[in-house]
Amino acid sequence: MSMPVQSVPADPAAPRRAARPLRPRAPALPPLDALDRTHRQMMEMLGALSRLIDRLDDAGADEANRRAARLACQFFDTTARQHHADEEALIFPPLVRRADKALLQAVRRLQQDHGWLEEDWLAISPQLQAVAQGYSWYDVDELRHAVGVFTALYHEHIGLEESLAYPAARAQLQAEEAARCQRVDAGNAGPQP
Repeated sequence: MSMPVQSVPADPAAPRRAARPLRPRAPALPPLDALDRTHRQMMEMLGALSRLIDRLDDAGADEANRRAARLACQFFDTTARQHHADEEALIFPPLVRRADKALLQAVRRLQQDHGWLEEDWLAISPQLQAVAQGYSWYDVDELRHAVGVFTALYHEHIGLEESLAYPAARAQLQAEEAARCQRVDAGNAGPQP
């Protein structure tokens, strides 16, 4: 039972506080920081997916396992796919612009990984959907193997992105922004008296 909230009268002797000015909303996380955060979420979700597979042997499609399967399906159907699309749009182009052979090779591998991760997910998803809906036609051994392959590829993929691609993209984007600012500054510098 909640108690009614009573307002406390303001102290008439206290100085009046000026109204806060309206201001724009705080900006969203910078894109690379948001992508890093999603990597952490992926690692958590991969761990939850592995734990789910282990519990299926004993508990089957009980309510907890159905809920875990729904969460995994929702995450990999939406968040993970959008994350890969964001990387393709935000991370890979600046790396390609650098025209560094090692980076180009890494970008090609990461793009290939995105395709393989999607293929792996398309193989896993129907069985997890079955668990999520309470059906028993999933094959735990097949799921265990497929999730192991999926998880291993994600770990390698994220490792390459965080050790090579993201730092290089950050450096490239910062260099491009600095060059843009210099051009703007040079354009704004009129004739000096």
